Amino acid sequence: MFEVAPDAYDRLMGRYSKYLAPDFADFADFAGPSGTVLDVGCGPGALTAELVARIGAERVVAADPSEPFVVAARERFPGVSVHLAPAESLPFEDGAFDAALAQLVVHFMSDPVGGVREMARVTRADGVVAACVWDMGQAPLTPFWRAARELNPDVQGEGRRPGTREGELEEIFRAAGVRDVSSTALAVRVEHDTFDDWWEPFTLGVGPVGAHYAQLDDDARESLRRRCNELLGDGPFAIPSRAWAARGSAS
Repeated sequence: MFEVAPDAYDRLMGRYSKYLAPDFADFADFAGPSGTVLDVGCGPGALTAELVARIGAERVVAADPSEPFVVAARERFPGVSVHLAPAESLPFEDGAFDAALAQLVVHFMSDPVGGVREMARVTRADGVVAACVWDMGQAPLTPFWRAARELNPDVQGEGRRPGTREGELEEIFRAAGVRDVSSTALAVRVEHDTFDDWWEPFTLGVGPVGAHYAQLDDDARESLRRRCNELLGDGPFAIPSRAWAARGSAS
């Protein structure tokens, strides 16, 4: 799903996740006097960049199951130790980190409870475990999926992915054994000068939206583009978005 060029991911989701990262890091409130922080499902490094800016590359470790993203993160952040690994099987010892954070990852885990449990396992006792996931009813991808469903009611979109509805991320954390769970909603608003500026990255094959676009024929692609244009206008416009975030303590 994400075995794509890192630049393609940056153009689709990175343009939003880089604005989400500072607020998510503030909510996680992970910084201590020393120790390291693990970025789980780091992708090409939107959250990694924020962590490095806050605490320095030598205190950041990252992991992702996509080899192209791991290569990109290593090139972009030469001081960060970046590992090829899924959230559900992290190659680290128990209690290795002061905190483990996952931005826009839990809803793509094959086992969300198991993945968050792994995050807690590699975090020291009372260390921070935190994650955030788009609210798929109000996300950067929402206009795309709305138009797709209008054209074909059988399209499911991403609204059923775990953690994307209010309260679900907290439930996943508690099921994983994370203690003292709290949650919030994080708002992101990104301006687009033109419709084409918003639309073009959806055609690059990134994630579920890219997979949906790729399986359409030319007429269906044009119909989808036209309907999205009707919904959003020619620009400029903003995409107001929201992410659910949860934070707790490792046992």
